[in-house]
Amino acid sequence: MRPSLRTEKLLLRTGCQRVAGIDEVGRGALAGPVTVGVVVVTERIGRVPQGLRDSKLLTPAARARLVTPIRRWAVESAVGHASATEIDRIGIMAALRAAVRRAFAQLSGPVDAVLLDGNHNYLLPPPAAPADGPALFELDADSVEPGVPPSVGRDRSGDGPALDPMPPVHLKIKADLTCAAVAGASVLAKTARDGLLADLHRYFPGFGFDVNKGYATEEHRAALRDAGPSVVHRRSWQLVRHHGSDPESEPADGAPLRRHVQQGTTRRGTARQPQEGRAS
Repeated sequence: MRPSLRTEKLLLRTGCQRVAGIDEVGRGALAGPVTVGVVVVTERIGRVPQGLRDSKLLTPAARARLVTPIRRWAVESAVGHASATEIDRIGIMAALRAAVRRAFAQLSGPVDAVLLDGNHNYLLPPPAAPADGPALFELDADSVEPGVPPSVGRDRSGDGPALDPMPPVHLKIKADLTCAAVAGASVLAKTARDGLLADLHRYFPGFGFDVNKGYATEEHRAALRDAGPSVVHRRSWQLVRHHGSDPESEPADGAPLRRHVQQGTTRRGTARQPQEGRAS
């Protein structure tokens, strides 16, 4: 399935001027940041870059080749990160919102609609509310005929940054497969985060970040059992589970956090610490 601009153009025909496709990567990892990509499209958007797909369907080399075409094609694009330390402090959902806010802050102006993959609007703080915009399956594509970036607020729960004002959010399951803006955002997010993990591998070579990208491979878990977590691991998570448990499960947002970050050194004795959550 090739992503198209059908959904984005539908939203533009309903009165939107700037539609942002958003996708995230790294939510289920044990180490490293969670990263969000944003691609903005308008009526002036050109033809979808050749070969664009959801990042999970592309090889690393194919993703790397698409970065420049995507950035040239998009009206605007950005990537935001939230570090493992932030995930420990405020929870994964609030960290996702922080990453989105950082990406949006790089844009020249606000967007008036967001296209989000999945069926959960994580841009709203708890208690979760339905998407602001109409459900996309209720819209029929055949019948529907320079500002200030979003400011930093606080979640109503007090656990992290929020987008203020919140643009209408439209949820679409498998948007990363079908919507070109979301597919482009997925490629930008994936390549940026993979680059960060490759950099982290130079500082923490024993964990195999260059290969596993912070996810829960057997080799990664073995290194954790042997040496313990580094400062770029999500220490509030159960990093080493019993054999047979779900390696991709995550703690509920707001679960009790355990912060045991060692200052200045890791349990592997590495004194120099990189800036994990730098913008790209």
